Amino acid sequence: MTSIIESIVSVGNDILWSYLLIALLIIAGIYFTVASRFVQFRYIGEMFRLLTDKETVTSGKKSVSSFQAFCISTASRVGTGNLAGVASAIALGGPGAVFWMWLIALLGSATAFVESTLAQIYKVKDGESFRGGPAYYMEKALGARWLGIIFAILITFCFGLVFNSVQSNTISMAMGSAFGSDTFVIGLVIAGLTAIIIFGGVHRIAKVTSIVVPIMALIYLLVALIVIVMNLTAIPSVFVLIFQSAFGIEQAVGGGFGAALMMGIKRGLFSNEAGMGSAPNAAATANVSHPAKQGLIQAFGVFVDTLIICSATAMIILVSGDFTSGAVGIELTQNALASQIGEWASIFVAIAIFLFAFSSIVGNYYYGETNIEFIKKSKTSIMIYRLAAVGMVFFGAIAEFALVWDMADFTMGLMALMNIAVILLLGKFAFAALDDYSKQRKAGKNPVFYADSVPNLKNVEHWQKEATEEKAVNK
Repeated sequence: MTSIIESIVSVGNDILWSYLLIALLIIAGIYFTVASRFVQFRYIGEMFRLLTDKETVTSGKKSVSSFQAFCISTASRVGTGNLAGVASAIALGGPGAVFWMWLIALLGSATAFVESTLAQIYKVKDGESFRGGPAYYMEKALGARWLGIIFAILITFCFGLVFNSVQSNTISMAMGSAFGSDTFVIGLVIAGLTAIIIFGGVHRIAKVTSIVVPIMALIYLLVALIVIVMNLTAIPSVFVLIFQSAFGIEQAVGGGFGAALMMGIKRGLFSNEAGMGSAPNAAATANVSHPAKQGLIQAFGVFVDTLIICSATAMIILVSGDFTSGAVGIELTQNALASQIGEWASIFVAIAIFLFAFSSIVGNYYYGETNIEFIKKSKTSIMIYRLAAVGMVFFGAIAEFALVWDMADFTMGLMALMNIAVILLLGKFAFAALDDYSKQRKAGKNPVFYADSVPNLKNVEHWQKEATEEKAVNK
């Protein structure tokens, strides 16, 4: 049975990644960048301002703040992809894979802006909270609920089950390398902790991730900075190696230009998720006065994930020179860091990957829950999903490395293909929302959005003028 699954996934990955997705991701990223007049670069300062925006939109105690929504999506973005994914990309695609990760992040941040702004526009009320994402804008903007249901099933399977098995697999490998821990025991521990969190609901998720994500990211970046300072004279040659390898001029390892391109974009997408349709589910939960606010914050999240955290891991690996050792995944990162700061680094990475990956499990779980609720509100369905999610966390801890990563590549490829095709059709509404936001900011206002602010906008539930005016509180 396993060999049949492996064969199907292998063929599917070849078709998706060799013929469709790489070109689509790049073309879409270029289109959204140009059509938005380089939103990801023009609004960098605004992105920083919005992260600390004290605006409140409602007095509801259970509302999710803009920063908390950012942390939920970052919890999913910042994880295995940043440590094990980067290592895998370099080991299999060479140092040049890092360049393609950077490129897909620079372009993909515009794509992230579009999908998250659309998620905000078409979000729906859920008690004192909000829900939304690609399934919702497929139903409301396109009038294709059937398409939304297909996407909802896909993201639930991909994130809630497959991606979480990747995260637990990496935790298991890291713990085994550092402590010699038994994978079965590690699987039970991770599954138990996951159950405690997910049965607490989205607001506990928001609370946990808003605390854990910034702390774990800062500690890891501090260690990376120490390694970079220790090897400051080698950094210029590392950049030269990256650029030369990216275009096949120098192949330190991997299969040449094609391998660098393929692995860089695959692992870049896995890490920052721009265009995959996952982060919009978190963006939709934010209670803000204008959809563009979450669009900008999610675009910033792509930069944080790839240009900062992934780059930190890449520098650690490349200055160490261990990328030709034959190690892949998290073990390569552990070995590289240990060569720089001592054997205790293996333990540090094991703890770091536990925090990174566990926060990703928490964020991934939420994406599945909100999409199950899109299909049908059912306590039984949610309970079955929660049990399945916990089970897949355990399965991932004891499964083969190659199988869980190949399944992740296949399912995320299907998601991205479907979501990007839709947002290419709907992008004009995100651009119009950005123009409305810009005009209000230039007038010195705290931007407030209404459904009639954008021509031809239909089936929008939340942004009706009366409701928004009652709740918006200007600074």
